[in-house]
Amino acid sequence: MRILLTGSTGNVGSHVLPALRQRGHAVRTFALPRQDVTDPHAVAAAVAGVDAVVHLAAMIPPAALERPDRARAVNVDGTANVIAACRSQPRPPRLLFTSTFDVHGRTMSRPPPRRVDDPLVATDPYTAHKIECERLVRESELDWAIFRLTDVPVLGARAPHPIMFEIGLDNRIEAVHAADAALAVAAALETPAVWGRVLFVGGGPSCQLSYREYLARLLAAMGLDPLPDSAFRDAEYVTDWVDSTESEALLHYQRHTFDDIAAAVARGAGWRRPLARAVRPLARRALLRLSPYHGRR
Repeated sequence: MRILLTGSTGNVGSHVLPALRQRGHAVRTFALPRQDVTDPHAVAAAVAGVDAVVHLAAMIPPAALERPDRARAVNVDGTANVIAACRSQPRPPRLLFTSTFDVHGRTMSRPPPRRVDDPLVATDPYTAHKIECERLVRESELDWAIFRLTDVPVLGARAPHPIMFEIGLDNRIEAVHAADAALAVAAALETPAVWGRVLFVGGGPSCQLSYREYLARLLAAMGLDPLPDSAFRDAEYVTDWVDSTESEALLHYQRHTFDDIAAAVARGAGWRRPLARAVRPLARRALLRLSPYHGRR
């Protein structure tokens, strides 16, 4: 199958690309800095002649919250460009679009798990973009599928950002290993039953945690100690546990536990992990300086 993969160098896309190639697909990649989904001509040229488009390219938080106008151009206008290019083909390709579990808003007051038919509630520019994109995809008259991904941790060291302190420690959060998310996408292209449907793609029960446990275990994987409660906003966030039983039954992609994710993060951190352990007090102070809340209550 000839496939266009947008966002092929991103966190998820960099795992989807080898997963598609391993299944024998001919993959055309589309990613910054060489290509930009806000350029309709570049998108049209990339879509020409393919059988399916996997549209991962997006501007996500925190960048999407810091530059909402640019994020809208990438997320909404870029998706509209992909849809228009697909529809203009003599034989329109299928379109698999990746959304997020954040589109259901703040749901900690309701018992988990979230289901795909739960209400959609925009809480910031990014979730508003994804909700609008989902509508565009559903109304496109293309053969489409929408995957709402849970959190996909970067499997290695990553630069910290103050947004990490905006999530209340008691919030529920579900992760999915990047390789499992990639497997779900790759398997979907060979699974007729997913088309025309919205599905959650999450790690399942072994990847459902509180944010307190999630963060402590990932920090430990990078050689760092847990951070004090006072560093975090005591507020409800837009993460939750999801019902992924249907997607798992169709796609059989849940191969990794959260232990596996933490182990992969530790391996990916490489030489930075022993260095972080050696300078734990300094690293801790550097992280806490990013918190808008620590020492200010």
